[in-house]
Amino acid sequence: MSPSAPAGVPAQLRHLIYYHLDNGYLENALFFAGRLHALEPRSHDAAHLLALCNLKLGRNKAAFDYAKPKGTSHQHLGCAYVFAQACLALERFDAGTTALEKSRGLWATKNHWNKHSDSARIHLPDAAACYCLLGKLWQAHGDTKKAVDNYIESLKLNPCMWDAFTALCDMGTAVRPVNIFKVTPEILASLTTSLSAGQSSHNSMPQEAPDTRNPFVSTPDNDPFNPRTGGDIGLNLGGANLLSRLNGMTNGHGHGSAYPDVDTPTSNAQNVPDNDIMMGDAVGPVMNEGGEMPHAPVRKTRTQAYNATEDPPRMRPITTRTRLKMGSESSESTDIPRPIGQNGHKRTVSGHSTHHSQQSQQSSMAPSDPTAAPPRRSVRLLNHIRPSASRFAGATARDAESKEKRDLKKKATGTKGKTASTSTAGRVVSGNRRPTVDTSEPTSKPDLRPSSSGLMRAPPPRMAAPKELAQGKDSIEWLLDLLRKIGTGYSQLSRYQCVQALEAFATVPTQQRETPWVLAQIGKAQYERCMYSEAEKVFQRVREKAPTSLDGMEVFSNVLWQLKKETDLAYLAHTLLEQDRLSPEAWCALGNSFSLQREHDQAIKCFSRATQLDPEFAYAFTLQGHEHLANEEFDKAMLAYRCAISADNRHYNGWYGLGQVFEKMGKYDVAEKHFRAAAQINPTNPFLAVRIGAVLDRMRKTQPALMQYMAAIALDPRSTVARFRKAEIHLKLGSPLEALKDLEYLKDCIPDDANVHFLLGRTYNMIGERGNAIRHYTIAMNLDPKAQSLIKEAMEKVGEDDGEGWSSDDDR
Repeated sequence: MSPSAPAGVPAQLRHLIYYHLDNGYLENALFFAGRLHALEPRSHDAAHLLALCNLKLGRNKAAFDYAKPKGTSHQHLGCAYVFAQACLALERFDAGTTALEKSRGLWATKNHWNKHSDSARIHLPDAAACYCLLGKLWQAHGDTKKAVDNYIESLKLNPCMWDAFTALCDMGTAVRPVNIFKVTPEILASLTTSLSAGQSSHNSMPQEAPDTRNPFVSTPDNDPFNPRTGGDIGLNLGGANLLSRLNGMTNGHGHGSAYPDVDTPTSNAQNVPDNDIMMGDAVGPVMNEGGEMPHAPVRKTRTQAYNATEDPPRMRPITTRTRLKMGSESSESTDIPRPIGQNGHKRTVSGHSTHHSQQSQQSSMAPSDPTAAPPRRSVRLLNHIRPSASRFAGATARDAESKEKRDLKKKATGTKGKTASTSTAGRVVSGNRRPTVDTSEPTSKPDLRPSSSGLMRAPPPRMAAPKELAQGKDSIEWLLDLLRKIGTGYSQLSRYQCVQALEAFATVPTQQRETPWVLAQIGKAQYERCMYSEAEKVFQRVREKAPTSLDGMEVFSNVLWQLKKETDLAYLAHTLLEQDRLSPEAWCALGNSFSLQREHDQAIKCFSRATQLDPEFAYAFTLQGHEHLANEEFDKAMLAYRCAISADNRHYNGWYGLGQVFEKMGKYDVAEKHFRAAAQINPTNPFLAVRIGAVLDRMRKTQPALMQYMAAIALDPRSTVARFRKAEIHLKLGSPLEALKDLEYLKDCIPDDANVHFLLGRTYNMIGERGNAIRHYTIAMNLDPKAQSLIKEAMEKVGEDDGEGWSSDDDR
């Protein structure tokens, strides 16, 4: 029979698991989680940690299996949460929502706002996180209403749940960032509670005299090799040394974390800032108040070597400089107490030398001579060491000693207000000495020297809480204001209000606006406005600032495709593939590069690879459909567009692609429905209105088609396609003067377009200006020699009535 493990082994294993999780060694964490689960097979925490490690490694099925027993029985919140996350990845949405709903009583009242830090972790979720996960599960399940409700509840509890906000925007929900990103009473209450907890823990520490001893000098009460002394509180109570880390204790405070509801152990490090550990309290000479050399505090007894409510002693900086000696001190030997056998004196049970004890008694009985030379440093230190003193001595003895010392101080004070025993050198830290300032009224200052019990007068209570509360509130308000500005831009962009989105992003501080994510959103807004040159400049800035960023790179590749920049697009695709061959954005860029070179079969393979890497990447399905449409493979194109809509119901490009397929097939009424569905999602796109007008024109609905073209021009006065179609409709309706206005505008905007000059020739022929008609026909023939036969036929009809029965279908 194998021996059972010691009682502390599970705690050690948990420390190791959290250590490896925090440092990114997931395989190590999984290994130790397996040891813990084997040691405690019925433990809820062991099952949670094992499932969590598998989930972080992407092993969703293993996480599902390990978390299922405890997660589905609403016995452990962590297991239920990991189980729901695994269900989301495995597309078992019903099981995930059921597990979270059953365990609602475990998380509904939890709020971990402002409780995570670099030294404290809470590995169990709170209500905001659970609501957000429920929203994702319901959204993937197809229940939009429940998804929206859970996302809203998550944002009410924690407005910084950014993915809940973006999910609401992507679903087309009308959100108001002003009402979401604001300081709520719950946030203020949580902030006040955390600051109050920190203040109370600070004020609860006993006010002792500062430890002025050199931490790198071995003394009887600072002996790292003596376990009975309190030299290093971490040896047994979780200090920063190696032995305490192996012991697996908590931090320096005996009560553990400052938050009573923390479910997991905190860091093993002491609760001392790194600056204090590395540099000490100061970086230069420290002058002792009152001008006296600091007295050594009384050694603590074994039972009081460490107080659970006080901070550990702070380390002083290591220096190679030696302490300078002046006067008679220059000839003295070092003050480091020698071990037994080197100085010939034995130690008492408490650790003090008997010789030093006798010398201390003799020196305390000697009268004080104000004209005497300053006593030796060893004598000064021993004058205040009483081996039998305790920090909990009686109040009567303490008062008597204090009164006696005050009397001695008054007797020793000269007419100049300066004691003869006052040293002329302050406390040396860096090796230099600085003379003390001669005060005119030294007796008016309080006596801050430690008494025989080691206690000093307590400082006034801490009054920084209101200031800290104001600073914390200002920080949260600034952060929420930043989220409000970015969120406003994202919300406007999700509704394709591109002009308003660009205005909102312009209000973001420059330091935050020049980040890859925000720049990518600005580039998308410019692309949706058909401002391809401006979008290219924005995405080029993204590439310069973050060459490895993949945000919006599929849009950037489409921008280059629209601009017909084959070389730039090929270079972008090559670079993205070198960076990450498993990113769908890289394969989309490569597919667009092949498409621009009219290699549609190669492009289809690239887009298919992108959809394999990310089955929810709707844009790759749409691009694949475009390539099938170019090959006139209507069935395959229709399947690709429907996959895009299935991945994202609000992907208007998929609806537009389906409309194109039905238009090619001659089903104009069905095509109109799909074009209108796309326009309902993106009502600001003028090209969708043009496509609706085109199918209406095909169905001989001329007047409704004209209204669509006019709506497109209202959306974008620069739309050349809308103006050209509108001019065609006016010619069909017998209004050549109205058509002439749009055609003159187009002649200035696109003077090299043969279609514009050909239509101008027909317009001038209708109004009887034969010279202008012949001139524009000739220009069109020079710009497009392939249409020479058609243009000659039109020139032969100059002077005839060309306004009756003419349709834009004639030249298609």
